[in-house]
Amino acid sequence: MIDFCISLGLRRQLKARRARLHRMANAWCGDAMLADDLTQECLASALAKNHQLKDHGKLDAWLFRILHNCWMMHLRKRRPGLDIDEIDIHDGDTPETRLHSQEIAARVRAAIQRLPPGQRQVTTLVDLEECRYAEVAEILEIPMGTVMSRLSRARAALRRDLSGLKQAPTGKRSHLRRVK
Repeated sequence: MIDFCISLGLRRQLKARRARLHRMANAWCGDAMLADDLTQECLASALAKNHQLKDHGKLDAWLFRILHNCWMMHLRKRRPGLDIDEIDIHDGDTPETRLHSQEIAARVRAAIQRLPPGQRQVTTLVDLEECRYAEVAEILEIPMGTVMSRLSRARAALRRDLSGLKQAPTGKRSHLRRVK
């Protein structure tokens, strides 16, 4: 009987605040029909959870909080999702791209093997091992000018030899890095 009286009193208070809740919902969403739905959902939730209201003096704040939660729930439901069929998947690691990369690597290795020994040494030390020119000159016991000229000739020969190579079909472009 006490629950019924509390519920009846709460119903009267909710009915008196319905217009305020609707105004607030309408201000938030800008749609009178949606504001009706949000207000109704808020009031139904308040009736169902009336035991959670500890201080009846804060009824307005409690109701606006419930309305806010209803509004946030509505926005989450509306959030556009991605249709999995519309997602464009570009996986660069496919058997075709791996094979293409292996073929390119084999052609580059063969081209490097065709270089004269001095050019091959300089190219591998500078481009693969990322040694500085001074380090290469010291390692090979040659002047730094010779390192630069051998590297220039080797890169020109590689450019001519590998000019027909096509890039892997991944859409990504790899760049060789020059280290001086």
